[in-house]
Amino acid sequence: MSKKYPGKRKAYSKPPKESISRSIISVFSRNPDASLSHKQLCYLLDAKTPIDRQHVLDALQRLVSKQQIAWVNAHSFCLNQGPKLTGVFELNAKGFGFIRQDSKDKDVLIREENKGSAMDGDRVQFSIISVRNGKKEGRIISVLERSRSQMVGTLKLQNNKGTLYPDSPKYGVPIDIPINQLNGAKNGMRIVAKISVWPENNSFPIGEVVAILGYPGTNDSEMISILVNQGFDPYFPEEVMKEASRISTEIAEDEIEQRTDLRGILTFTIDPMDAKDFDDALSYQLLENGNLSLGVHIADVGHYIKEGSPLDKEALKRSNSVYLVDRVMPMLPEQLSNVLCSLRPQEDKLAFSVVFEMSPQGSIVHHWCGKTVIHSDRRFTYEEVQEIIEGKPDALSPVILQVNALAKTLRAKRFKQGALNIVSEELRFILSEQGDPTETVLKTSKEAHQLIEEFMLLANRTVAVELTPQQKKGDAHSSIYRIHDLPDPEKLALLHLFCEKFGLELSINHLSNAAESINKLLTSIASEPYFSLIQSMVVRSMAKAVYSTQNKGHFGLSFKFYTHFTSPIRRYADLIVHRLLFEKIQQGKINPRPKLEEICKKISANERKATEAERESNKYFQTLMLMDCLGDEFNGLVSGVSDYGIFVRLMENHCEGMVSLPSISFDRFSFDAEKHAVIGRKTGKIYTLGTLVRVRVEEVSPRKRQIDFLLLED
Repeated sequence: MSKKYPGKRKAYSKPPKESISRSIISVFSRNPDASLSHKQLCYLLDAKTPIDRQHVLDALQRLVSKQQIAWVNAHSFCLNQGPKLTGVFELNAKGFGFIRQDSKDKDVLIREENKGSAMDGDRVQFSIISVRNGKKEGRIISVLERSRSQMVGTLKLQNNKGTLYPDSPKYGVPIDIPINQLNGAKNGMRIVAKISVWPENNSFPIGEVVAILGYPGTNDSEMISILVNQGFDPYFPEEVMKEASRISTEIAEDEIEQRTDLRGILTFTIDPMDAKDFDDALSYQLLENGNLSLGVHIADVGHYIKEGSPLDKEALKRSNSVYLVDRVMPMLPEQLSNVLCSLRPQEDKLAFSVVFEMSPQGSIVHHWCGKTVIHSDRRFTYEEVQEIIEGKPDALSPVILQVNALAKTLRAKRFKQGALNIVSEELRFILSEQGDPTETVLKTSKEAHQLIEEFMLLANRTVAVELTPQQKKGDAHSSIYRIHDLPDPEKLALLHLFCEKFGLELSINHLSNAAESINKLLTSIASEPYFSLIQSMVVRSMAKAVYSTQNKGHFGLSFKFYTHFTSPIRRYADLIVHRLLFEKIQQGKINPRPKLEEICKKISANERKATEAERESNKYFQTLMLMDCLGDEFNGLVSGVSDYGIFVRLMENHCEGMVSLPSISFDRFSFDAEKHAVIGRKTGKIYTLGTLVRVRVEEVSPRKRQIDFLLLED
């Protein structure tokens, strides 16, 4: 039932000075259940003159015709809330946000006054309140699912109560903390609070302190802050840790008897030097017919984690491990990830394997999938394998070289079939004993990495095909795919124009030749200093890979069927795929799972959050790298331009910061969107992607993850 207007002006805040229609909508949005007459609206909008009151009436008639408001009776109006829709709310630090609709329709703008108590990442129910030039604006009706139950921020004690102020408005509202829930926290400390009561009105939520991070500024407090702000709980619940500790480290004989015993076959792992969890291994065997048996063995995590158990629920909640610069937030407790399920050398381990019979030329003759028990004979690092590939003698050199030759054959076939050739680059930090960065290294993918990558791709692709044949039209929700949709033609057109401005040729006549054209472009500029910048623009023009029960293929890899099977220690999707494949092997079919698509959406969303956390961690350590460089000058390349500044990546250490346009003293610069450049009004000087510049470090803020440069005149 609609509320009656109470007749007091203070019941409704006076709207800002905007257009009359916008002001009317603003009033109704603040009071969505109210019914208001023309007279009441004139009073609230301070429309005193006959002309002003007529303008209000005209605006009301326009809004009724647009179905943004509706008649309640002959004298009153109310907000036309329309159908109730659902989606995920993404909040901007400035207070407004957008909703990514479940229906995949375009994002909906939510102004600050229309967001209620919703926070970044919450699943919400909302309605459309206006449409202008095809752009929709909405109001959040209710929060369906909170994205986080904890917040991190600074504690302020006053008036016999505590209040947590979050690190950023994006990550939530202040939390009231009763004195008896402070648990030892003191004024000014960085804390983590668990929310116990969510308000129905606009008052603050109530919580309790669950972790004290100390005072602001330490690496520990910053990293935990990043995790909590993205909705992750850095600490495992007690019941999860207890369940993990109860799992036996011994492998029962009757379990071995139910599996294929591959312990007598040469098996090895290849991982980063600092890796602790080894979730995949390769085996090699020369067959009597001259072919090779090449096995991809993955830790059998599903044997230890039962569906629906506390361990399983926590793994789904996290969805993946998060790799920050100086630490890992694992998906599973270390007892599982680093001990039970880690394929450590000279230990018998349970695995789920895909074994291929391959000709010496790289053709796949046969394959089989099944539960196994293996024994890793040796642990290689990527660096060791790369040295063998480059000629260093080793007892296993013949094996490594032959396996690498097969990997190169598989890789060549992929690119011939239309896969994108994106060169992966990763900025790594060398840390001191105290955990502070001393040096940066740009890691690129070498043959040793590509060797492992190709066989993991082959196993993932093979498992996806194994899970697919039973599917018929309408028989969804029985498998998980890793899909990478075709790129948006509009984005490809923009990429073409972007490259054209830099004199680069990118001829895409049809989506069928997009990958070939992009690969040709990237190959032609591989030695240029701006290569990584152009490649990043290519990646941005692509769709995001996600999980789904609906197969759409994988554009980037040029696979019709693809899934994730090879990393169940760190990805929940792989654990589900293990269960589905085992069910298929045992029963010959997979029973539909109605909630599988919902799980796909959840783990895809958490993957995005993990990526953002990793990016923020990287940015924080970049600021630490430059803390002692205030006033120092560096050469850099322009990595981006906008209407407010120039982004510069330093050539010496790959740290990135911004030059604000107003800070440039030797000219006045403005942004030219068509040329994707900033141009000096007096000098005509142009700064665009890849321009070599000289900058001075002006300001560094680890808390804000911000580096400010001053541009020096040539």
